[in-house]
Order: sequence, then structure tokens, then C-alpha cells
Amino acid sequence: TLPLHVPFAPFSRSEKLGRIADFTRSFANANPSNRPSSGKPGAASSESPFDFSLDLDTFPLANPEDDSSFRLVDAKPPTRPKFGPKWRFNQHRPQLPQRRDEEQRREAAIFKSSVDIQPEWNMLDQIPFSTFSKLSFSVPEPEDLLLCGALEYYDRSFDRITPKNERRLERFKNRNFFKVTTTDDPVIRRLANEDKATVFATDTILATLMCAPRSVYSWDIVIQRVGNKLFFDKRDGSQLDLLSVHETSQEPLPEAKDDINSAYSLSVEAAYINQNFSQQVLVRDGNKVSFDEPNPFANEGDEVASVAYRYRRWKLDNDMYLIARCEVQSVVEVNNQKSFLTLNALNEFDPKYSGVDWRQKLETQRGAVLATELKNNANKLAKWTAQSILASADLMKLGYVSRVHPRDHFNHVILGVVGYKPRDFAAQINLNTANMWGIVKSIVDLCMKLNEGKYVLVKDPSKPQVRIYEVPADAFENDYVEEPLPEEEQVQPPAEDTEAGEPNGTTNDVEAKETETQT
Repeated sequence: TLPLHVPFAPFSRSEKLGRIADFTRSFANANPSNRPSSGKPGAASSESPFDFSLDLDTFPLANPEDDSSFRLVDAKPPTRPKFGPKWRFNQHRPQLPQRRDEEQRREAAIFKSSVDIQPEWNMLDQIPFSTFSKLSFSVPEPEDLLLCGALEYYDRSFDRITPKNERRLERFKNRNFFKVTTTDDPVIRRLANEDKATVFATDTILATLMCAPRSVYSWDIVIQRVGNKLFFDKRDGSQLDLLSVHETSQEPLPEAKDDINSAYSLSVEAAYINQNFSQQVLVRDGNKVSFDEPNPFANEGDEVASVAYRYRRWKLDNDMYLIARCEVQSVVEVNNQKSFLTLNALNEFDPKYSGVDWRQKLETQRGAVLATELKNNANKLAKWTAQSILASADLMKLGYVSRVHPRDHFNHVILGVVGYKPRDFAAQINLNTANMWGIVKSIVDLCMKLNEGKYVLVKDPSKPQVRIYEVPADAFENDYVEEPLPEEEQVQPPAEDTEAGEPNGTTNDVEAKETETQT
């Protein structure tokens, strides 16, 4: 029987309960106005004289007559949460988050759709990744239709860097980087008007499709069927412009987006690191290798990052060709012949997440460090390899870049640079070229059966599959890179890092995003 005049919160047998009331807590400094009201069954209202919080360890309610289903609240301090400031108890707002197991917490933090699925969208097909693993298609060697831009030479002294003679990562604020989507590319427009191919894309988009089975995070690609042609695009502000970090790791990242180790913050940081790394490892003596045409996205007088665009054509079948814009970032002379390089950097943010300290292991156990990165960043490394193969780069350089301090996400050092032949590295990571093209060919064949219009291919946020939706013709036309933060949450960047806005089409805004995520 219940004591008289004691308020209680009703619940049903199907509800899960934790602590009913904690009589051991001190309410000397409690602020009644801050008492939480969850509105959930089994939770006290803000008007209750008992102010309690749910236990993090919930359990199913068994037979109410079985006393073993309940337990008294002891005076032990709560278990210290493992990750992130969001999990810390706030003395002034006694409202604790519900505890989940590691996998559920990771899903809550990461597995969100890269694009908001609208109710008017019509889902046409759903393709599980398991079908991709069986695909195979051989394509002949591609032909170069056009080379644009200019390349600077790689500085071989970076090959001798070790953790003991690390180099500070420099910032290249004045160099313009371009991430232009397929249909905004004037060269691709010209080639399409000349009927040079049926299918058009960029190396980033193709690599995303080719390595789709390794992806965990959600991504999306816009597909436009115009006449007999097919264009694969990315949205403005797409995640494809950033670089995932820790995507395939089992260790969850902090949930709060503004945490410097959240998935979003790390992706911005990684893009910032890669841009700067790709320019720092160059000789920078003014000596460049120029190609047929200048950079198609730069204005006269712009300082442009070292990059060459190879517009390449592959034959998919007798009457279908695919053209893609592929990138290389540098050149090196070997035996009096020029070899193309791609430049990318892996980044260490906090050794406790990977379990391997690069400063201690990189020089003596480089294989172990790479093995850990292949486990935690399988998709990113596969995409870099696929892009190097698409561009027929002779060498792909991987840099190892680490934070100066685990809590400083703005200052970094280069600890080492290693070179690989793309096809050899692909074999090492079990990336099959025939399977890569088999995936692309199957998606192209599927899309060529669609009516004229606009579609979006979306990686499911929580399942290994992709879905294709038919969307309105004006979908994504007014997309913004990021929803503006409320004024009270906006933080002004340090004066020394404030830069004038870059023209549309450049990605110097990566540094601006990096500044926004500082806390």
C-alpha cells in the first residue's frame, strides 16, 4: 500500500523505469525554475515536490509484485561518461540524457540523412550494397580529351620528414581551391554540346559510387536526365566537398556538432588540412608545368592552387561514353619523364580514439599505423585510391598530419609522407577496379531507363543500401551550405584569421567553416 498524501508518477507495465526517487541528493542549491519536465510516462512533473532524474541504466519493468524488479538508490557517484562535454552533468540543470549502448549512441550522433527527404519525393528503387559486391565490368583505357591548369613540382624533402623532425603545417589563405559540380563546369558543358559523351561526372562523384559499399555515413548525388544525356552532380554545400574522419571505426565520436571531435568538425578540419598540405609539399619556386588551357574556374589574376584537370573519356559500351573531370595536384620528374601525383593527408586528432600514437609508432611501426587508418577510414582511403586511378596518377602521396595538441584543432604538424603506386595500393586494400566500374555501370544503366527529369541517389543513413528518388525540377536550387546559427551562438573568429569572402565556386570557405567550429 502507498503512504497517504505522497505524490507519485503513474506508469504502465510496458514502461521502463530507473530510479523512482533519489533521496540521497542534496537540494540545497536547487533552482525550482530549472527543474526538468520531460513529459514522458514515469517522469515527475515540474510541479512535483520531488525533483529527480532518471537513472542512466534503464531496465524493463517486470512483474510489479516482484520486489527484485526494483532497487534502492545508493549514494554512489554516477559513472563518469566516456565521451564529450555533452555527457557531463550540469549542476544547474539536473536533466541527464538517457543512456544507450555504443552502437545506438553512434547511430544517434552520425547516422543522419545527408539530405532531408521530402514527402513529395517518389522513391523509385532501393539497392542493397550486397548486390554491388558481385558486379564486374572491364573498361578500356581512357583517352584524354583536354588538360587544363598548371602543376607545381613536388618537394622531395618532405619524404624525409619523421616525427623527430616534424614540420609545422602552413596556412595558404590566398590560394583558391575549386570544387565545381559537373553541370557548372564550362568545359563539360562544351563537351556535352559537342556530343562527346552520354554520361558526365567528376572523379569525386565517381569515386563515391565506386566505393559505396565501404561507406557508413549518408551521402547523396543528384542525377539529371537531359535528353539522351546523364549528368551526375553534387549539391551546393554537399558533404562530398568535405572528408570523413573515423567513418568506419567502431569507436563512437561525440554527438555535439560543435565539439571539435564531432564527425562534422573533424570533416571540416580534414578538408582544411588537405588543402594546406597539398600546397605546402610543393617546391613553390614559380616553376610550373602548364597545359592546354588555363584553370577553367579561375579569374584572371587569381592565385590558384596547384592542380591539373584531366577531362577523360571511357567507353562503357558501343554507343555510350562517360566523361569525367579528374584531378592531379603535383608533378615530379623521374628519369627525365614527368609523373603526375595526387596529394592527400590523413589526420590524427586524438590518439585515444585510434589507440595508436603516431608520434611514437609512425617511425618504427608505420605498417601498424596504416592498418589502423585502413580500419578507421576505409572509405576515405578507398576513394582517394579510386580518384588516383581515374586520373592515371603515377603516384599517390599520403601525408600523416597531427594536431599540435589533442585539444587544438587549428594548429597541426606534418609527421611523415609516404608514396604509393595507386594500383598497388588498391590491391593492398582489396579495391577491385573491375568491381568499381561494375557499380558505376549498373547505376548508369538504371538511370538511363529513367524519364527525363531530376533524381537523387541517397545512401541510407543507417543501412547498407542506396535509394533513388524522383524529385521536382527545382529541388536543391536554393540550398545553403549551412543553416545560420542563432545570434547568441555565433562566435566571431580571431581577427588574424578573418578573410574576405571568396568568389562562388571556391572552397577557401573551408577555413571559415573551421573557424566556426572552434569552441
